[in-house]
Amino acid sequence: MKNAIEIKNLNKIYKASGKSPEKIALRDVNLTIPAGSIYGLLGPNGAGKSTIINILAGLVLKTSGSVNIWGTDIDENPRQTRANIGIVPQEINFDPFFAPKRLLDLQAGLYGVPTKERKSDELLKMVGLSDKANAYTRSLSGGMRRRLMVAKAMVHSPPILVLDEPTAGVDVELRNQLWDNVRALNKSGVTILLTTHYLQEAEELCDKIAIINHGQIIVDEEKETLLSRVDGKELKVKLSQNINDIPESLKHLSIQKLSADTLLIKFDPKQIGAGEIITKIQSSGLNIVDLSTKDEDLEDVFLRLTSTPKPKAA
Repeated sequence: MKNAIEIKNLNKIYKASGKSPEKIALRDVNLTIPAGSIYGLLGPNGAGKSTIINILAGLVLKTSGSVNIWGTDIDENPRQTRANIGIVPQEINFDPFFAPKRLLDLQAGLYGVPTKERKSDELLKMVGLSDKANAYTRSLSGGMRRRLMVAKAMVHSPPILVLDEPTAGVDVELRNQLWDNVRALNKSGVTILLTTHYLQEAEELCDKIAIINHGQIIVDEEKETLLSRVDGKELKVKLSQNINDIPESLKHLSIQKLSADTLLIKFDPKQIGAGEIITKIQSSGLNIVDLSTKDEDLEDVFLRLTSTPKPKAA
């Protein structure tokens, strides 16, 4: 299988209802997610990420366009497309009176997995919950519950796993554990579609990244290509004295006063070097006691690309 998911000219329009006006959630979305990849789908709140995932999961009906999941069209064989995909939603949902192993067995049964073919113990080991197999699910911590959700999505061994904000609200240690789980699943051949607000997460894990804004895909590139758009630097300068205003001779720079004695300068190294900026600061009569530089990262690219205004309705 060359591509795990193919989305072509996908549109979703929510019709006007009562006082709610018509809303265009997706506009001619085209995405091709290669099999075996970890693919990041990024975007601000309300950009359309969840709408795409809900269409893939069969929870929302598309207005037009085509969606193909692991070689199967969602309109022609919706049951098979749901078997081809596992979804880990943002919201943690579980039955508090079932033990994790029992919960996974029940979920596998809903997918028609024969008893002898169920992998509940294996999945619990994968997410580090073997010692909690027979505990009440309500006794698990929030992080354990989130890992259980990953196992729950994999009971029918789908070739594609969708993770919708999997590390929202979790601590750094748990986030790293989930990253390890994702890498292990991908190494075993599972294609991962990841939505996240943590851009470090996308930069760390993903092979390819798409950015959606106002229901439209504005970028769909290899991670390295996207990061090559990063061409800016930041220079933070601490002065020996407090200043009330930025000297007139420095105002042509992209300069910001962070505090009475600290300046932040954003610059393109192809246009001006850090050394030249330092010389200009010193020439203006200011004394530098400390400085640091920082390259732009994926977050800077994301903010730049998603700052475009919402398109006007036709």
